[in-house]
Amino acid sequence: MNKTAVVIGAGSGLGFGLAKKFKKEGFKVVLVARNEQSLKEMTEQLGEDVFYKTADASDEETLKRTIEEIKNEYGTPDVVLYNVGITAPDSDNLTAETLVEHFKADVAGAYTTATCFADEKFSEKRGAIIFTGGGLAMYPAAGFIPLSIDKAALRTLAYILHDKYKKQGIFVGIVEVCGTINGSLYFSADNIAESYWRMFLDRDKCEYAYETPGLSEEQNQYGAFENKSAEYWGKVYKFSSEDK
Repeated sequence: MNKTAVVIGAGSGLGFGLAKKFKKEGFKVVLVARNEQSLKEMTEQLGEDVFYKTADASDEETLKRTIEEIKNEYGTPDVVLYNVGITAPDSDNLTAETLVEHFKADVAGAYTTATCFADEKFSEKRGAIIFTGGGLAMYPAAGFIPLSIDKAALRTLAYILHDKYKKQGIFVGIVEVCGTINGSLYFSADNIAESYWRMFLDRDKCEYAYETPGLSEEQNQYGAFENKSAEYWGKVYKFSSEDK
């Protein structure tokens, strides 16, 4: 076992699917999340060569400390998957403070993760960092204001870091999940995880959109600035309900 994958934001949905996929491909896997009980359960389900660390991705100092522990205990990883996102619908009393708190987890944590892992040893291993983006980056929704803003910012960050680190042999990319994870068979965590694996292997482009089949030719018709995002998401959710 000579390759390691780190999954930050290892919840029971896509995080678990990512861990399962990379373990299947022969990787040692380190899971990172806030909920220790959930991490223990996932580690037991996944079996040998799966480990965990507890950390809050929105707490910069805690996250930095955890990353250093991972590097010291498990060595420099080959791939880091940043799968953090506060996805609950907005409350009626959304505040600027809430926007900032969400940004810390959704975007600032991704920046901290990338900059802490992207050292000389990671460069020598030609390591990869892949973020979990979302369709809200291109098609924002009024009921998800912080998440729409943050996924757009995360997409921008991925492109910037992609260009910044490619000279060092480090790949940075983002998978845009344009639907509800586990909301349908097509959007199952296992199916989506295959996109991360292909991106890790190919390293040919910064962004991949995992989107509803049949909508790709219509993407430009449903741009955020044309105020048609609601119509776009209506199509996505209609497909999801039919695919169950």
